[in-house]
Amino acid sequence: MTGLHRRHLLATGLAAAATLTAGGLPRPALAQGTKLTFKLGTDLPVPHPLNVRLKEAIAAIAKETNGAVEISLFPSNQLGSDSDMLSQIRSGALELASFPGTVVSTLVPATSLTGIGFAFTSYDKVWAAMDGEVGGYIRRAIEKANLVPFEATWDNGFRQITTSTRPIQSPADLRNFKIRVPVVPLWVSMFSALGAAPVSIPLSEAYSALQTKIADGQENPLALINFAKFYEVQKYCSLTNHAWDGFWMMASGRVWRGVPADVQAILAKHFNAAALKERDDIAQANRDMQKELEGRGLVFNATDPSAFQAALKATKFYGQWREKFGPEAWALVQKYAGDIG
Repeated sequence: MTGLHRRHLLATGLAAAATLTAGGLPRPALAQGTKLTFKLGTDLPVPHPLNVRLKEAIAAIAKETNGAVEISLFPSNQLGSDSDMLSQIRSGALELASFPGTVVSTLVPATSLTGIGFAFTSYDKVWAAMDGEVGGYIRRAIEKANLVPFEATWDNGFRQITTSTRPIQSPADLRNFKIRVPVVPLWVSMFSALGAAPVSIPLSEAYSALQTKIADGQENPLALINFAKFYEVQKYCSLTNHAWDGFWMMASGRVWRGVPADVQAILAKHFNAAALKERDDIAQANRDMQKELEGRGLVFNATDPSAFQAALKATKFYGQWREKFGPEAWALVQKYAGDIG
């Protein structure tokens, strides 16, 4: 058992509750013939590593519970937009879902902490923070909204900017630039501070917005740029690494309280293990994706992130968000990310 998983069981009080078979394996505390059926919604395309690993975890859960737990996966916003699914999981109409932290921030502001512009500059810093005090701080905030976050955060990746008009090489290139961003106040604020004209559009509508020129560009990790086929409607990709965001796998608090404790432990074990595998998948994808996207016509350029951070520091951006997040949260982020203003 990993330290990550052990902390989750202790924190949720599940370790002592699991019943065991003669062979020492957990036995679901379900009446004979009873079945639990859950829906699991995501906003990502089917081939994204998150959905691939979730599918594997769902199969492993079904096997370990002898079919007593049946989870149906609904990718690509099949159950509605992120906002729709967030409303559903809060009410208990949806049992399980994964959300980008910055999307959940409309309900739980602390979940967008790791998306602060040009704060985290490497995965070493990201995972130290998310598997450490920053992740713990965010989980406690999510729990207050009657949602149950699993221990391990999934990787959404560092975000890059694509455009159909010109490469973004310096902060000046963003001036008055129409860029699609998620419905996330933090990133609307960041791009506004850099002089751009951000347009908040759900991921499910982003491709059509780029195709019809509602926006001239967008920003996402390379894996999503590939799987969402943005290269079909974009020409340039500027490697800005302007923010990192992760996915939170979570359960409805209303539903979770009615799930037997040992079944909770089985779900936690497999979802957390799948998250760690997905992190490796994204790391490998990041190494391979630029070449693949170049082959599909995207023209890449490097940037100097320090120039963009300096441009942000010259505005009120960092000061405003330090005040909104509060001194405790800001201090935790700087403990792992370094001084960001």
